[in-house]
Formats: sequence, structure tokens, C-alpha cells
Amino acid sequence: MSDDSITLNLRDIRMAAGLSLSKAAEVTGVSKAMLGQIERGESSPTIATLWKIAKGFHLPLTALIGQATRPAGEGDGVYETVQFPGSIAVKMVFPFDPLLGAETFQVTLKPGQCHQSQPHDAGVTEEVFVLQGRMELLRDGAWVALDTGQGLRFAADQPHGYRSGTTGAVFLNMHHYRQAGLPQPG
Repeated sequence: MSDDSITLNLRDIRMAAGLSLSKAAEVTGVSKAMLGQIERGESSPTIATLWKIAKGFHLPLTALIGQATRPAGEGDGVYETVQFPGSIAVKMVFPFDPLLGAETFQVTLKPGQCHQSQPHDAGVTEEVFVLQGRMELLRDGAWVALDTGQGLRFAADQPHGYRSGTTGAVFLNMHHYRQAGLPQPG
């Protein structure tokens, strides 16, 4: 993923929605100036900013960081890892699949690194599976320890976070989006 992909994707998404930069700022909570800088390739957005944009447009994260020109159905490619400034490294494993309502990332945490995430769109569920190292997952206001080979599913439409131990951690992070017409757990 390159900043060019984000630039093209954001512009395409905003234009398809028929929104001005001002209206896009209203729905995402990201300033008009910042959205303009991202669209012009003048700013590299943080993961937190991208999530705000995705949430505002009710889209999966890969809609913003995926290659804008990838042909439909071409999901076997190798995706590069994106190191967000001052934050986590994310590699797209499976881009968003509208039939499954899901996308999967591989996330790398440096030793002692902590990443707090704001709530995602209503109904989003995440699954975390630790591939390497030890980490803790913040859910329901408490940190839960996870070792290599352990996983956890949680509601991601509330504040949550990830932090690694002294050796760092690598984990799969699956996002499941609520699908219209499907019964929701109550």
C-alpha cells in the first residue's frame, strides 16, 4: 500500500458518496484540511485517522488502504506491510470480502508497544490470534493476556487496545462487519 493508494481511494470514496470535503469532514470527524492533505498526498494519515474515515463512511479499513486498481477477485497477491507513523505495522492478509463481511490483517507490535483503538462502526466484531510473542488485549475496560497460539473474539464497537510484552508480538486481526438483513446477537 502506498500513500498514493490512500489518496486515490479516499478521493474515489468521497466522490462516489457525492460529498464535498466539508461534508466528508462532518461525517468522519476528520478536519477538512486534513482530508484535503490526504487526498493531495501531502499527509500520511495515522491508523487512527484512517479508522475515523472508514467509520464515517461505514466502510472497512481495506477500502482505504487497499490498492485502488486491484482487479475484482484478485486476492492472491502479496501485500506489503504498512508502518503507520508512530504506531503499529499492518499487513493486509485478506482484503474486505463483501460476501463474508470480513477482512484480515497481520499486526506487528514492537517490544513494549501499546496501541489504543477508538470504537469501530456499530456491530463490528474483531478476532485476535497471536502468531508470535505475548500480548495483552484491552476489552471491556480490562487487559487480557494472550500467548502464542491463543485468540479472543470481542465487540470492537467499543474502545479496545493491544500491547506487547518485552519481546513484541505478531497477531492476526480479523474484522467482521455487521451485514444488513442478518440477525444480530442480542
